[in-house]
This record gives sequence, C-alpha cells and structure tokens, in this order.
Amino acid sequence: MADLPPLNGLRAFEVSGRRLSFRAAADELGVTQGAVAQQVRLLEAHLEVTLFERVPKGLEFTSVGRSYHARISVAFASLRSATAELKPEPDKVIISVTPTFAARWLIPNLPDFAESHPEIDLRIMATEKVSSFHSDGIDLAVRQGSPPFGAALRAALIFRQEVIAVAAPEFISDAFDSLTPDDLAHLPKIHDTHDLWPRYLADLGVRDKSQRGLRLSQTALAVDAAIARQGVALVSRFMVSRDLEAGRLVEVGAARDIGGSDFYLLIERSAANQHAVMQVVNWLKSRSAKET
Repeated sequence: MADLPPLNGLRAFEVSGRRLSFRAAADELGVTQGAVAQQVRLLEAHLEVTLFERVPKGLEFTSVGRSYHARISVAFASLRSATAELKPEPDKVIISVTPTFAARWLIPNLPDFAESHPEIDLRIMATEKVSSFHSDGIDLAVRQGSPPFGAALRAALIFRQEVIAVAAPEFISDAFDSLTPDDLAHLPKIHDTHDLWPRYLADLGVRDKSQRGLRLSQTALAVDAAIARQGVALVSRFMVSRDLEAGRLVEVGAARDIGGSDFYLLIERSAANQHAVMQVVNWLKSRSAKET
C-alpha cells in the first residue's frame, strides 16, 4: 500500500485549490504565505507531479492537479462532516431585525443575553427587507406593523410605538430655555424614512417652520445626528432610553402614538417545541418588559 502524502501538504493544497491563491489560503489557515507554498511544494515532491502553475494573478491547476483536488476536496468534506457529528455546534438561532433595532436595542442588550444563555449561538440578520422564515432560514423576526402577520406565525407585542422628539442638550440650550410647540416647529428637523414629522407637528397643532433639515435613510442615523447637535429627531422612546439616561439626549417633545406601527416578535407556530428558539423568545419578552 502506498504511503499517505504529508497531511499538512494535503490541507494546504485543498485550501489553495479552493482559493487559487497562496495568500488567500494563508489567511484562511492562519499561517504565512511562504509556509503554504512550502507545504504544497513538499506535496508535489512527494507525489512527483506538478499540481499548480504559478501565474501573475495567483494559481492555475495543472490537469492532474485539478483531478486530484476534486477527490481530495471530497475527502476533506467527509472529515469535516464526521467531526461535526461528533462535536455539534451550540444551539443556533437566527433572528431578523431592522438595522435600527439591532443598533439601538438588540446589540446593547446582548451582554445580558450571553450571560443568561451562553449555550445559544444567537445570529443577527439586520436588514430592511422582510425576511422569509423558509428561504432565508430565520427562526425569529422583529418587525413593525399590525396583526395579523399570517396564519403560520405567532406575534407577540414587545414595544409600542411611542414617539418622542429628542435633541442634544447643548443644541437645545443654544436655542431655547423652554420649548413650546411653536418653538419646536422652528427648530431644524432630522428626518428618516418613516417621515413622522408632519403627523407629529399636526398633532401639536403647528406646521414645520424650520429653514433647514437633514434627511437620512435610517432612524439609527437620525439619532446619531441628533446627538451630534444637527437638529431634533423623532424616535421610539425605547430606542433612546440609554441616551436619555446618560444625558446624551433630552426629550423636547411630548410622546405621541402617531406611528400606528408597534414592534412585534414573530415566530412560526411550528417552532413552539424548539427549546433554543423559545429561550430567545422568552428572553426578548422579559428584557423588553423591563423597559415598558
């Protein structure tokens, strides 16, 4: 029986063949480019064949190298699969949220989740589009809207859309000591895609009289702009609770229920018996309840 080739050389060859670059292979393996090239040269010497042609843009297979790599790749895939069965990953839960919800609430609360549930690998898919439970492979979603969301989904209210006007304290002290609705109407506004200012001001009985404003694509960016003293932003109270407590923002306009679009946690009805998913559900409900 022929001796096995050097296993380090086989590994270097398998990765280099997938990447067609010693540099990229070195990044994946966590070694130097020279070490990868040396391992492949030793393998070629052992086999007495040339596996790669070195070209200016990286590597190209020789005909024998391409054929050998196809078989070696199957072997390595089998090794990875066998190892995964012996050493399964932690319970994985994928949650789809908007970038603003991720940045302003979920990520700041992750330390509490990690401490409470170290056995769960929570993965966040931050996107503005409505993710599909099936095609996108998500387990949970947080979205604004009004029930029903579909017969196959259960919905749990986690935050009501309580909109407040906020600004940096330095911005307000430079403008007015005490804001009336008319004062607020004259201040520069920060707008996001929800475009709630017209309804908010109408509810106060005034219209926008500001000479300038800033328009941004996400609420999280609008909050950052408010902290940077660029104007007054409208945002759900729970999104800025930490900023209010820390004094980075102050509330300059009374809360209004003008969005008509509360925040719901969505879960497939069939997931009720999945332990890890339900642990995340229960944590989200418990954590959000502390802030309402």
